Amino acid sequence: MSFSTKFIFITGGVLSSLGKGLASASIGALLESRGLTITLQKLDPYINVDPGTMNPFQHGEVFVTDDGAETDLDLGHYERFTHAKLGRNNNFTTGKIYNTVITKERRGDYLGGTVQVIPHITDEIKKSILTVAKGVDVVIVEIGGTIGDIESLPFQEAIRQFKSDAGKENVLYVHLTFVPYIAAAGEVKTKPTQHSVKELRSIGIQPDILLCRTDRFLSKEIKSKIALFCNVDVDQVMTAKDVETIYEVPLVFHQERLDEKILGLLNIWTRSPKLGDWERLVEKIKNPGDSVTIAIVGKYIHLRESYKSLNEALTHGGIANDCKVNLDFVDSETIDESSCHQRLEAANGILVPGGFGARGIEGKMKAIAFARKEKVPFFGICLGMQVGVVEYARNVAGMEEAHSTEFDDATPFPVIYLMKEWFDYKSQQVQKRDTTSDKGGTMRLGAYPCLLKKDSLSYKAYGKKEISERHRHRYEFNNAFKEKLEQAGLIMSGISPDGQLVEIVEIADHPWFLGCQFHPEFKSRPMDPHPLFVSFIEAALAYKKQSDKN
Repeated sequence: MSFSTKFIFITGGVLSSLGKGLASASIGALLESRGLTITLQKLDPYINVDPGTMNPFQHGEVFVTDDGAETDLDLGHYERFTHAKLGRNNNFTTGKIYNTVITKERRGDYLGGTVQVIPHITDEIKKSILTVAKGVDVVIVEIGGTIGDIESLPFQEAIRQFKSDAGKENVLYVHLTFVPYIAAAGEVKTKPTQHSVKELRSIGIQPDILLCRTDRFLSKEIKSKIALFCNVDVDQVMTAKDVETIYEVPLVFHQERLDEKILGLLNIWTRSPKLGDWERLVEKIKNPGDSVTIAIVGKYIHLRESYKSLNEALTHGGIANDCKVNLDFVDSETIDESSCHQRLEAANGILVPGGFGARGIEGKMKAIAFARKEKVPFFGICLGMQVGVVEYARNVAGMEEAHSTEFDDATPFPVIYLMKEWFDYKSQQVQKRDTTSDKGGTMRLGAYPCLLKKDSLSYKAYGKKEISERHRHRYEFNNAFKEKLEQAGLIMSGISPDGQLVEIVEIADHPWFLGCQFHPEFKSRPMDPHPLFVSFIEAALAYKKQSDKN
């Protein structure tokens, strides 16, 4: 097999959460800045087929691609940092790999042979890598987990073999490791890195580049010591220094000449990098002209990774408005009638994000009622939109017992409900689902089109009539109550092209009150902020200035 594509494999050592995803995305950004076409892939060692049914506290956010794949949150980093178009083949898990192999075995594809980790599992992993290689110059593959984890071994073995398959001139191994500073000793310590590289070499992989995560730039002496004990040249040891904003990482890597070294080792000739946009972006983030505070009222607030794309999209909205966005995470379970005003009165905008389950719903409803009555800019996303509809139905439209059937299947006013049978105009198939269906297969997932009502808040934000946004939810707006809610003042400003699905709701007599059924945060980029977040932060800034006057 001949290879024209180059492959970069990124592993991590010592401990988790070092930033492999950001490192991968930043390398992608640097290579793109030199005119190369790239794609990125995440190989995750957990046995779940995808992260769709995993608790956000365990795994963080579930990122959704246009084609409806529920993926690792690192794919969000990849899309925000690069122009790569990602889909279901850009994220494979142990569960997905084994599911494919077992299906083939049951079908008789292996002709009665004994199915083993090597070669069958490793071959399937290598095949998954090749699914994204067509038509790009470089494939960047991040291996989840930490070197030494037992569940990561098949992936590590597969990428070890890959060098022989593709040729050593086409494969590069980058290892991200940790160099801690011990304050009591007054020095950085290289031993964790030495042990990590030793572990990596024990499975047959010699790293070509070491990215050393640390809080300071490493001296030449420290780099030389690491190079000596890890069997690499000193110019292959790079500082992955802590930064003020994640969007500074590509600039720090470039300063360390990482992109230059990668190109040299892979024998690629390119133009000089064009990093002016990144430099201007970081300058705007570090020197904002104003600031606003946004209260995020949710139930996964104890792990910020649960709302990763959301947090970044709010930052992007702030960048567009020359404004720093301060995030105030509010546990919806702590919000009640007595604490609501005190907890939210300092916010310039209130956002209720998506989620699943009944926990914290009443607190979210209290926060939405506060935003509606006090004219505070409000943004409801997915479940936040649904709860907003319930609150409006109860307190404005006279349906006091209104609810979503997700939380009360006996409600006399099911304004949000589970559509048990509907024609999906995207797949052109009738979809059937009920409360007993597999949790991983009952959601409306991926990109769907939506038509906007002229002169609406959403139309003004987008500046066009037809949009496409990504979804991840089971329950829908109940059209049986559409007329009654419209008569009470709720505007259905975004509708599916076939007229069956309500995608956006607004309130007319409010400076900025909008709920959307989709997840706009998944399509926001630092250099191309999502229009709804730009508009929301603009409204929050106006609210703050008006409040300051009063």
